[in-house]
Amino acid sequence: MRLSYFWSRAFLSTRFMLWLFFISNLLGTVYGYIWYGGQLRETWMSQPHWLIVFVPDSPTASLFFTLALLFLLFPGPLAKFDKIRTLIEALAVVTSVKYGVWAVSMIFAGAYQGGDLVWQDWMLVASHLAMAVETLLFVRMFKFGTLMILSATCWTLLNDLVDYTYDVYPWLPQTLYDDVNTIKLFTVLLTVASAVVTWIALKGAKRT
Repeated sequence: MRLSYFWSRAFLSTRFMLWLFFISNLLGTVYGYIWYGGQLRETWMSQPHWLIVFVPDSPTASLFFTLALLFLLFPGPLAKFDKIRTLIEALAVVTSVKYGVWAVSMIFAGAYQGGDLVWQDWMLVASHLAMAVETLLFVRMFKFGTLMILSATCWTLLNDLVDYTYDVYPWLPQTLYDDVNTIKLFTVLLTVASAVVTWIALKGAKRT
C-alpha cells in the first residue's frame, strides 16, 4: 500500500478516521479551554464580559474543526444546516492555519530571545502544527467557497483587533512582552496569509 493512500480522501473520509479525528480534536478542544482557564478567569474579572469570546483563540479554532467533522459524520441529519456548515468549515481552516502557525512562531521566538523550551512547549508545537495540517487535508471534503473564506477572514481580523485593542491576546512567553507591536503586525499579516493559503487549498481541491 502506498504511503500517499494515508493522506488520500478515500482513507481520511472513512468512518473510522472521521471518528478518530473528531474524538481527538474534541478532547484537544476541551484541554485547550482548560489551558486558557487562568486567562479566561482574569478577563472575566477585570474586563467587559463580552471580551471572553475573543480570549481562547486556538481552542475555538479547534472547536470549529470539530464541528466541521460532525457535518462529515452526519451529512444527512445535518443537511438543513448547510449554510452554517460552510461558514464553520471556512472558519475551521482559516483559524486553524493561522493559530497553528502563530502559536509555534511565538514559542520559538520566545526561546530565541532567551526563554526556556519545556516539554509542554514541544507538546504545543506538535498539536498546533497538527491543527494547521489536518484542516488543509480536509479541505477536499468541505463545501465552503470564496465568500465564506472572506467571512472567516473578517471574523479573524476582528479577533485580532479586539485582542490587541483590549490586551486579550494569548499570554506570551515572558521574553516577548517588549515586542507586542511587532507581534500585532505579524498576527494581522498571518491572518491574511492564512486566508490566502485556504483559498489556494480550496482551488487545488477543486482540481482534484
